[in-house]
Amino acid sequence: MDTREAKALEIAATLPVKRKGDVWTVPSQAGHGSYRVSEPTNLRYVPGARSGLACTCPDFDERQGPCKHVLAVEFTMQREATPDADVVKLRRPTYPQNWPAYNAAQCQEKEQLLPMLADLCGTLSRPYGGRGRPPLPVSDMAFACVSRVYSGLSARRFDSDVREAAEKGLTEQDPHFNSVLRYLRSPSMTAALRGLVELSALPLKAVETDFAVDSTGFTTSRFERWYDHKWGKEKTRRQWVKLHAMTGVRTNVVTAVELSGGHSGDSLYFKSLLATTAQNFDMRDVSADKAYSSKAILQAVADEGATPYIPFRGGIPAIQGYMPTMTENTSAFYRMQYMFAYQRDTFLAHYHQRSNVETTFSMIKRKFGDSLRSKSETGQMNEILCKVVAHNLCCIISALHELGIEAPQFQGALRV
Repeated sequence: MDTREAKALEIAATLPVKRKGDVWTVPSQAGHGSYRVSEPTNLRYVPGARSGLACTCPDFDERQGPCKHVLAVEFTMQREATPDADVVKLRRPTYPQNWPAYNAAQCQEKEQLLPMLADLCGTLSRPYGGRGRPPLPVSDMAFACVSRVYSGLSARRFDSDVREAAEKGLTEQDPHFNSVLRYLRSPSMTAALRGLVELSALPLKAVETDFAVDSTGFTTSRFERWYDHKWGKEKTRRQWVKLHAMTGVRTNVVTAVELSGGHSGDSLYFKSLLATTAQNFDMRDVSADKAYSSKAILQAVADEGATPYIPFRGGIPAIQGYMPTMTENTSAFYRMQYMFAYQRDTFLAHYHQRSNVETTFSMIKRKFGDSLRSKSETGQMNEILCKVVAHNLCCIISALHELGIEAPQFQGALRV
């Protein structure tokens, strides 16, 4: 029994699968609405035979094969046809985990992360050649900003950690908490933190060859208000900031980032993410959802020497009887279109690596929070970058224990 069948059995056993005429209504397991499963006229269940049902869910649209909702309807029909049949006991699918390495990485994470972060931020040191009182070292302020976000404390409660870092020699100075907040909302810190994101991903260059792209939102403490003339009252909604990221599918490290407002399109930032990652990594596969489906994006991935696994909008393209000539001159769009239509299993085997980018966003939000404390727009974006830098260092620590890579030395490797 595969995972799809196990989920279908769970749906049939725990959720109300209802029938009205030739249409079945199957609730979503995520709790977001339901899907419609169509039943051909005069169809009767035949044990051991496929029913030929069709579902409105994206999984059926991509695979053109039985999804978990179709299977749930089949199990329901089987139960109605043979009410005295034995109930199949569900066994939740499990995945292997190197628990000794995972436990060691989690238990030693903080004591390994802070020296690694100090080494990483040391690449930001710049000599001061001006007149007057020199500013605070950028390396110290970047260390304070990232480590504060990692701890999840307010700036005042984190002040004792700043003093402790100076006593241990991780920073040169002990800045005031107001200075930490001022640098966190400084536009000059944005470029420095972007460089730290790229540099912190480099130790995993030998491990990562497949990548996935997507975006996620972080809520803020700010609200926007408007008057709704239709309903005749004022309405409010919380503002949020969007993180566009390309991640490695093996270690979940973030290789490139872009930041935007909450309502910007995803495909606008794809080429920038691709170019940044291609500068530092050897790319083999790039997977993304339908929001990035376009000829220009597919060709851009192919130009970098990688294969784009991005599903096409509208299901199977109408290219029946068409066999593209697989030459160097054949565009990436037509090559992937043919694979999507006629080699669906091969396509999906690569495309489903895209789910790892969702795992990356879940890791960041679970550990560092899905909301932002900063009130200024620049501060909010810098806070997200700090979350990503801290996440990348956590990925390196996990790789140290689970994959056996060598501890990175950032000093002298790259100057930001």
